[in-house]
Amino acid sequence: MKKNTVFIVDTSVILSGKPLNLDNMVTTPGVSKEFKPGGRDYRLFQFLIEKGLTIHTPSKKTVDKIKKIASKTGDITRLSNTDIELIALAYEIKKQKENVVVLTDDYSIQNIAAYLDIKFENIGQRGITKKFKWISRCTGCGKKFKENINKCPICGSTTKNIVFHMEEFKKK
Repeated sequence: MKKNTVFIVDTSVILSGKPLNLDNMVTTPGVSKEFKPGGRDYRLFQFLIEKGLTIHTPSKKTVDKIKKIASKTGDITRLSNTDIELIALAYEIKKQKENVVVLTDDYSIQNIAAYLDIKFENIGQRGITKKFKWISRCTGCGKKFKENINKCPICGSTTKNIVFHMEEFKKK
């Protein structure tokens, strides 16, 4: 049986300064480390902790699983360790049969969440409407590579990441 919704809070949500009147807010140690003592953002983070924001660490096994998925979608180079940790935590909470929503404006976090069928909500920007995969394309010869590479093995030019595939998903 599903319980109340657990909201996974990303740094971008806290930095937005928008009020969060939510129960069951959770974040990761990586998000916590992004706030240095002093300043408005730090005080806001401390306020959220006083209001019930808790900090949880996902397992290394789940973090590794998320890294594999992010490698397949091409998002791995766009995600920080904190981003991966956040998605891993959401994945673990969802596996516990909890309703979970990731609050983030980060498109790569939203993309991985969509692939994992995890709900997400954006705060300050429009969210994604399609799942996507990234590939590398050579800026010289135009050759496309499924893996993420920086230099073309054919002509030696640099590569650029481009969206290769987009797929509709139902936002829940």
